[in-house]
Amino acid sequence: IALPSGVPIVPVYGFGHTSLWKVVVDPFGILERLSVKLDVSICPFFGRYGWFLGPAQRVPLCVCLGEPVHCPKIAEPTQEDIEKHHGMLLKNYEELFEQHKEAYGWGDKKLKFE
Repeated sequence: IALPSGVPIVPVYGFGHTSLWKVVVDPFGILERLSVKLDVSICPFFGRYGWFLGPAQRVPLCVCLGEPVHCPKIAEPTQEDIEKHHGMLLKNYEELFEQHKEAYGWGDKKLKFE
């Protein structure tokens, strides 16, 4: 979408959001099968005070903005164009994470793209 429009893509990374709620993990896959059958994602969680679907835990959050990837306006981008700018975006995400992880106390963590 960014290449045909010629707009920049800004990488944004949030630190701490995974600690807001305790998500129920289903080792037997029952919730997954039920979610597929009902065509809705079932993801129960517990919040503050152990309340089911309760308010978020009080944890520090940090949202960081990275360097934008400037995309030229290309009406019909090739797969090579897409891969080039996608690679630049991933590189900017990694730089953003590495720059701010120490301040959040995540010095030992690595950012992994799959």
